[in-house]
Amino acid sequence: MTKLGVFLSKRAINKSEVARRTGLSKARINELSLTPSAKLTGRELYIIALAIQTSPCELLDELYGDLKFVDGVVVGE
Repeated sequence: MTKLGVFLSKRAINKSEVARRTGLSKARINELSLTPSAKLTGRELYIIALAIQTSPCELLDELYGDLKFVDGVVVGE
């Protein structure tokens, strides 16, 4: 499960409802929730945040807050 999947699960958010509200397919929501190699676009992050009534900044921090810039290199998951 990806960080997005964990975030949605912790908040008991229905992925089918997210798909309906965002216009993204259920398959795409499942891919973003379950496949670690899936790449979330900025647009997708923004519309998902709006659909689940969460600040896009909060969602961004939850998904990518572990990234750090150390000695000119981005490190983290």
